[in-house]
Amino acid sequence: MGRRQRLISTSILRAIFKAKTSSDPDKRPGLLARILAFFSVFSLALSRYRADLFRHLRNKIWQIEEEEYTESFRSPSKGKRTDLISVGDLGYSGSTFFTSPNSKYLIKSLPRAFEQSFFRQRLLDVYVEHMQLEPASLLVRITDLLYSPQTTLGSFFGTTPDHHMVMENILYGKSSCSKDDQDVWESYDLKPNDYFYPERDIADGRLAPESVKERLIDVFEDKVRLTIDQKEDLVAQITRDTKILQDNNAVDYSLFLVRYPASMSSADKGDVPVPPGRSAPWRSGLVSRDGRWVYRAILLDFFWSKDALQAQAMTGLITSYNFLKWGRDHGPMSITTSSDEYRTRFLRMVEDMIEIPDSSGQPSGELRTPSQSTRNLIEEV
Repeated sequence: MGRRQRLISTSILRAIFKAKTSSDPDKRPGLLARILAFFSVFSLALSRYRADLFRHLRNKIWQIEEEEYTESFRSPSKGKRTDLISVGDLGYSGSTFFTSPNSKYLIKSLPRAFEQSFFRQRLLDVYVEHMQLEPASLLVRITDLLYSPQTTLGSFFGTTPDHHMVMENILYGKSSCSKDDQDVWESYDLKPNDYFYPERDIADGRLAPESVKERLIDVFEDKVRLTIDQKEDLVAQITRDTKILQDNNAVDYSLFLVRYPASMSSADKGDVPVPPGRSAPWRSGLVSRDGRWVYRAILLDFFWSKDALQAQAMTGLITSYNFLKWGRDHGPMSITTSSDEYRTRFLRMVEDMIEIPDSSGQPSGELRTPSQSTRNLIEEV
């Protein structure tokens, strides 16, 4: 881990282990503390945003024991320095990622101000209410939001993110497997792939380097093999989850799908550890209908609002680009389309990837439009 990442890790851990944290985001420290904080470049003084609210989510809604949660951020080796584990820069947004030492939790930076402000000011209270009503929700479980209460040189110049989100890691259990077994775990960050992605498509894809385009959009070329009841439960849950995103004009969210061979859980190897907290089939692992795979899935990255200035600017850019292409319309981007349209395509993507047996017992999964049951669900919700 480089010096910058180590200092960011230390800032995050200080906020996690702080004995008493104010839940009031408007409380200001003294003048000297503000002056010192302003000159921070990498080591920012972070606080927990609305600490009581997130503690309620952890303890009451998701049944995560508080001491166990805190201990997840300590090194398992006594006397050894506690550091988060750097996972590198995984996202196109420029976010950096860490995992807790035991890999139960994932920490993601939010370098774009409009994303964290949308979540804090518009979505957070709705998110909490939804989690109370839908404990099996597939929206990712966000266990903490850390922020810098003061303006700093590091955040002003973009050298260090001043917001970090702690969330569940549904890849938990992978690191406890042997190296050979780790290699057969698969993960996919899935979005509707029929949108226009200028980073991938403009100038025949030469706008961005291959390293960026490879992580821009994943393609799952197999099928998720479920029973009819499992499929209906999954679609119904995602329909309810995406309704609150649609109502708040959120777009560009994704389905994070993980699968590993079911043979990895055996009498010889033992069971693969499951993520902490309240159990749910798509978190602890759902065995495929044919018994070959174990699936996990959650909804991620629901922080891009169609109302954001960046989304409106990109809408104008794409409109201009389509005009300059002499009428060759590339259609909307996932970040510029309407929330209604994005949700419709997202649900269609989910249905397309599921294979269920038909009345004769044979697999059936080629659904190009939402089924009648899904359309009914959308209308009901």
